[in-house]
Amino acid sequence: MIDVIASEWMKLRSLRSNLYLLACSVAAVLACAGIAFMIGRGFDNQTMDERMAFPGNGDGVGNGIAVAYFVFGVLGALAITSEYRTGMIRTSLAAVPRRSMFLLAKAPGLAAVALVAGQVLAFAMHAAAMAVLGDRAGQVLRDGVTLGTPLSEPGVLASVIVAGLSMAAVALIGLGVGAAVRSTPGALVVMTVIIVVLPTAARTLPMPLRAQAGSFMIESLPLQIAGAGGGVLPPVVAAGLLVAYVVAALTAGATVISPGRGRVRALAIGAATTVLVSAAPAAVAASPGAGPSAAAWADCADENLHKEMRCTSIKVPVDWAEPAGRQIELTVGLLPATGAQRRTGTVFAIPGGPGGSGVADLSRSAGSFAELRDRFDVVSVEPRNTVDKGVLPYDCLITGPWITRPDTREEYAELGRRNRAAAERCRAADPEFFDHLDSASVARDMEAIRVALGEEKLSFIATSYGGVPGIAYSRLFPGRVRAMVFDGSVSPYLDRVRGRLPHEESFTRFAAWCAASTTCALHGQDVGEVWRALVARADRVPVPVKGEPPRAAYSGFDLQVAAAPSIVSPGPEPEFPRWVELADAIKRAAGGDASGFADYVRRSTESPKVPAFTGMNMTHCLDGLGFRDYEEYQEMRREGERLLPNLAGNELWRPLACVGWPAPATNRSAPLPAGELPPYLGVGSLTDFDGSADIVRRVPGSAAVQRQGYGHGLYKSGDSCVIAHVNRYLISLRLPAPGTVCG
Repeated sequence: MIDVIASEWMKLRSLRSNLYLLACSVAAVLACAGIAFMIGRGFDNQTMDERMAFPGNGDGVGNGIAVAYFVFGVLGALAITSEYRTGMIRTSLAAVPRRSMFLLAKAPGLAAVALVAGQVLAFAMHAAAMAVLGDRAGQVLRDGVTLGTPLSEPGVLASVIVAGLSMAAVALIGLGVGAAVRSTPGALVVMTVIIVVLPTAARTLPMPLRAQAGSFMIESLPLQIAGAGGGVLPPVVAAGLLVAYVVAALTAGATVISPGRGRVRALAIGAATTVLVSAAPAAVAASPGAGPSAAAWADCADENLHKEMRCTSIKVPVDWAEPAGRQIELTVGLLPATGAQRRTGTVFAIPGGPGGSGVADLSRSAGSFAELRDRFDVVSVEPRNTVDKGVLPYDCLITGPWITRPDTREEYAELGRRNRAAAERCRAADPEFFDHLDSASVARDMEAIRVALGEEKLSFIATSYGGVPGIAYSRLFPGRVRAMVFDGSVSPYLDRVRGRLPHEESFTRFAAWCAASTTCALHGQDVGEVWRALVARADRVPVPVKGEPPRAAYSGFDLQVAAAPSIVSPGPEPEFPRWVELADAIKRAAGGDASGFADYVRRSTESPKVPAFTGMNMTHCLDGLGFRDYEEYQEMRREGERLLPNLAGNELWRPLACVGWPAPATNRSAPLPAGELPPYLGVGSLTDFDGSADIVRRVPGSAAVQRQGYGHGLYKSGDSCVIAHVNRYLISLRLPAPGTVCG
């Protein structure tokens, strides 16, 4: 056998046409460079949002791999069809009567040449694409990948190496095809079908058939073998499939070339080997619970939800300390993975509020999850503290007392009595349920959902107040967290006064905008002086609201609470409509009428002044948001007046709503088990970044990204830059570099 291999090697290296053919493979490098050039030019001509949605170039090899495959396929085919064309086949078969041996003897030399040349070519293709893209290659895109992927990216080095190996495999496939058809033109036609026609046909299919069929194409296998995407197959299955293609092709060639009984033997051995190398890896890769399992998904009862959303229900105990006790039913919503890539797992979108429905929220923001769903199912829940679940009276939960700022211990006690009365009115419908709406109970519900999904671990996106149940889950079930994103999240660890400093900075920006913009009703005035004088005067003599009873008059504290949302969320640039409205309201209040504030407060609350919603307080207060006592309140008030000259009082408002609460706090903040958790990612805008950053800095190796602009809940609101960094983290667990910003 060794002598036969040596003779075949001599034939291979003595053919000058093979050298010319390998030289033609340089066209693959040129193809990669040319397409990268067009991608770069197109990328440069897009807006920033359009760039975020731009298709990535991957490792760059894919753009020229069809050319490379064709060259190596022809090289393999010519290794035997050239002998048929010249008539040398008769001499060769006379020298080596065992025809299967004759065919297989050609494989080692061919594979060695193709292996070396393929590796050189693959790395040259990658280098050419990266060189042409230049600095653009590092741009993170919405789908979580960069425009170009350097060898340092996860799986890229492996995918380039496997691409080189696959060229050797294609050469062997060409050898088998050539032996089967015995004609160079015929072999070229067959290789064209395999390399060009079938992949093109697969790309015309609708999803998810396109992804499923495309995953079986040879050109898609290197990325899948490397675990870097490219299809739905696990790496071991993709590797087995590539080997199966080679074995099948060589089996076809050996069957055709062998005489009589040799054909049956070659076919039997080849078929068995093909089945073994393709089926065995699939059996090894199969794992139970790889997708949404025990949950019985069906159409959602609410027809207004996203058309692709599926729903199910899960029962959990009201009191997790008594798991066998009374049960309640939670609705869980699912946006299923689209099947464009191999499924990674499930992302749990933790809703904010507290009191909002995560299912409705996920439906509204479905577009933000489009790229993530290439690899993940996305779920959310109507948590137990959703205000419209029907267990507690909705009309009661969306109302509440107007919070006043006490100046004496007696006023503090009186506020407590008003708060308790408002809470008891809602609590009376179901005291047991009302007393178990803390974020730790929500976190335990999330764990029950994980179990029902059959997932070993979950990834999370916690938005706004959803950060508090996210923290609780991290404390209670650290081993079940694969990844966690905090988006504009509330940090229970952050000093409440210092946590409002970004709001003061936003007021400074509001004042600067007024100084520069003629659309500001206070243009030409010192906005800070006007505002502070108004607040001080209103604290002495409240500003009446035209058409409302005297009790609706605005104190300085009321003005600060009502103004804060507009100050921190001015609306779209450069119009800043909420700043325009706020400036007009300040001007009218300075003239003796607080109707401007009452009008926009009434639009969102149906109340002339901001009420402390019982539906939010029933979670806030159980989570320990309230003051320990009157002395702690006074201490925080003094600190706020020292550090927050324009908005002091906002840091007091929510804690004051918990004074006199009828149930004790059950979920006070506690340290995170940092050593048991994976690195986290925090994101936020100018006004809510500090909360997310404060949470993630407590977990070693974590990172945070700030958007140099306004907004809240940036991922769900569709901010492409934030989506890009979050998707990158959730998909590959790669965090952005320190200091990364979106601007």
